[in-house]
Amino acid sequence: MISRFKTSLLACALLSTAPGAGADTVLDCQHLLDVERGRMLEARQIWIKGNRIEAVASEVEAPADAERISLDTCLPGLMDMHVHLNSQSSRNAYIKRFQNNAADWALTGAHYAAITLDAGFTTVRNLGDAANVTVALRNAINNGIATGPRIFTAAKTIATTGGHGDPTNGYRDDLMGDPGPAQGVVNSPEDASKAVRQRYKDGADWIKITATGGVMSLAKNGQNPQFRMAELDALIATATDYGLDVAAHAHGAEGMKRAVLAGVRSIEHGTYMTEEIMDLMKDRGTYYVPTISAGKFVAEKSREEGYLPEVVRPKAAAVGPQIQETFSRAYKAGVTIAFGTDMGVGPHGENAREFEYMVEGGMPPLEAIRSATVTAAQLLRVEDELGSIAPGKLADIIAVNGDPLDDVSLLSDVRFVMKDGRVHRGR
Repeated sequence: MISRFKTSLLACALLSTAPGAGADTVLDCQHLLDVERGRMLEARQIWIKGNRIEAVASEVEAPADAERISLDTCLPGLMDMHVHLNSQSSRNAYIKRFQNNAADWALTGAHYAAITLDAGFTTVRNLGDAANVTVALRNAINNGIATGPRIFTAAKTIATTGGHGDPTNGYRDDLMGDPGPAQGVVNSPEDASKAVRQRYKDGADWIKITATGGVMSLAKNGQNPQFRMAELDALIATATDYGLDVAAHAHGAEGMKRAVLAGVRSIEHGTYMTEEIMDLMKDRGTYYVPTISAGKFVAEKSREEGYLPEVVRPKAAAVGPQIQETFSRAYKAGVTIAFGTDMGVGPHGENAREFEYMVEGGMPPLEAIRSATVTAAQLLRVEDELGSIAPGKLADIIAVNGDPLDDVSLLSDVRFVMKDGRVHRGR
């Protein structure tokens, strides 16, 4: 399942090696975090040629005219495996569904993409959008006409009628209609296959399903299973045929278990994950993307009168506080965890606060950083191109002042950002 991913990376590579992409650059790093071996190296130089890392050594043999940039602590570009670039939570977020056109969503996405890259996140997985705007945004970034992180997008999520992700939840009768596979709503194995094929046709890199109820949707239940096994089996089989991996939003245990048994690659949120599900995930190599930030955000907003619709508030109050505790249990149990925030629920650009919540939950800073570099690259199946600073890999590099292994909050104050060999911040 690599064709879509490799195509996106190739597009970035062709762009970055085109004329005008930049001459040789040498980064003089006082410290360099080797995330693969788990050690902090002293006084390392990184030679970037075009958009790739040519060499990493105490002293590299770069051309004399190479641009040189002095930095404190260098580490790989960060990767967030759960964002929604085309929106951000606000008091009027729900009414915007009736006010915004596709162009509005697209420009919003471009704005938040630039903010995300500026925060040091050079790669994101966008798990759900409107009007395929992140497909267009991905292409615009790859073509050099927009600024933002490398995007792997699921386009519109796949849901069931009335389920989390049905875009007409909360509408009045004459507007509700009967959305189908093209709109990401399915009610049979045949529908499920058609919806996957439509996402492929739309240009998606991933499939995202809502295996259980959710918090932010205008529906009462936030936990119930929402796909039958026959639907999941058809969906996974079709996705496999088309070279697409599947991410499953899941809060409740039964829907989560069905999704893992069906063969999804990652579970998102995982709020009421049981020990049985953890064992299944370890056995099957299923990744867990916790999104503690989103849980913290919705729990806080549930206490704020008028911020969330009344049908959402009790779900937010119940689910939000549970996510960090589940994360702690899953980490101790040995579940493979990839970094993800669900930004779009919370404020874009504050992605790195997730590191602090992960450390609060018992994960050492090094492991938290690895979840956003090495592990995230493995989840995307691009570990040969991204996730660490090594010769031959794409030059996605950030820098902070100080040691993030001593103070992980430093990752919220990124001073330098390079993506594909191009300096976006901190020259």
